[in-house]
Amino acid sequence: MMNDEVTIDPWGSSQSTDYSRIIEQFGLSSMSNVKLNDPSRLHRRDIVFAHRELDVVLEAKRKGDPFGVLTGLMPSGMMHLGHSMVIDQVNWFQKQGGDVTIAVADLESTATRGISLAEGRKIASQEYVANYAALGLDPEKTTVYFQSERSVVQRLGFQLGKRTNLSELEAIYGFDGATNLAHVQAPLVQAGDILHPQLDEYGGLRPVVVPVGVDQDPHLRLTRGLASKTNWFNVSDAKMGLQVGVSVQEDNALIMGVEANGRVNKEKQKDVFAKIVAAISGLGFSDIMSNPKHGTVNIPSATPRDKSSIRMALLALERSMGGMGLLAPSSTYHRFAVGMTGDKMSSSKPKTTLFLSDDIATAEKKIKKSYSGGQATLEEHRRLGGDPDKDVAYQYMMYFFEEDDAFLAEINQGYRAGKILAGEMKQMCIERATEWLGNLSEMRDQTAHLVEQFFD
Repeated sequence: MMNDEVTIDPWGSSQSTDYSRIIEQFGLSSMSNVKLNDPSRLHRRDIVFAHRELDVVLEAKRKGDPFGVLTGLMPSGMMHLGHSMVIDQVNWFQKQGGDVTIAVADLESTATRGISLAEGRKIASQEYVANYAALGLDPEKTTVYFQSERSVVQRLGFQLGKRTNLSELEAIYGFDGATNLAHVQAPLVQAGDILHPQLDEYGGLRPVVVPVGVDQDPHLRLTRGLASKTNWFNVSDAKMGLQVGVSVQEDNALIMGVEANGRVNKEKQKDVFAKIVAAISGLGFSDIMSNPKHGTVNIPSATPRDKSSIRMALLALERSMGGMGLLAPSSTYHRFAVGMTGDKMSSSKPKTTLFLSDDIATAEKKIKKSYSGGQATLEEHRRLGGDPDKDVAYQYMMYFFEEDDAFLAEINQGYRAGKILAGEMKQMCIERATEWLGNLSEMRDQTAHLVEQFFD
């Protein structure tokens, strides 16, 4: 039913937190079936709860193949704890062996928020990258760039724009006749941001994962669809094994052997299929069944786990033949960190969040005033217990400040049983936030000299 659907809006101030329904409605995969070596705090606690094709990245890591990580920042305000959650994930992927690319959306901030390019550069450097360095990102394995200075991103956005239309953007984003055109342009530029690290001059063909809050999934859905539409060869499940289908498009028809008059040049077609077979044979498969007439190649012995390696081999072949050869990005999704008032965190609402530049006194004041999951009176709290799922102080320890899972489980149980009071929970959070913010400030001083090394 229509009223049962949830809405995801990258620019909205309120979002659904019914994560099970989000997984089902938008076709995400649960992280519950993903096994990770050395999972982070966010993975262990199911804060990172869903993904799209993370297995492609994990398989690359397992085989020792390169993979990348991409995120972005909007240089229009101060960095808050919610932003640090993304960097925690980027940091984790970097430690697993991934190279990191970070896009500064200065064009979008200029168009939609009136931030000049010069001011955007200053905010990106002093407010964001300074904290990235303090949070542990390695400048030797991280590249930060500005949209305004990387023309290939805009060029790629225009190329990909040919693969979509306003109807699709309306369906994904809910655009209508009143939508600002900057919002229409922004997703295509972001698609360029996400896909361009695969270009030869920026690291080459490899899986790229984008860790985001679930509100950003529309960008990933659009980008994955655009990348797939450019592909010349598509790998899918078959009754036995896997099947490769050939996609004849306007810009590759002659290469595929389809003449301008629609006739098929069988020699060209035969040559294309011979190249497909050779690319797959190079992976060790011998039971390859080529059927140019039907435009398919079957590999009966291939398993779903082989899909990634076959796809990569065919993308490389596509590039050698003049195509774009773009792999749809992988993505992971984390839950929203609640704001101090119990609503969504927002840089535009200072009382809703802790900023990374907040001093200890300010942080303490915000936590003391934060939304509590306790009962109205001491007697009721002792009798009924509190709700840590609604308690901001507990949530902040779970998301950001407390690494010890056993201790977290202990105070969760104690709070529910009424043995720990709301004020005591807030004091525990204050102590940990004080230590965390103090360490971050110290690290900012120690890593200040590294900031310029992050920029392209």
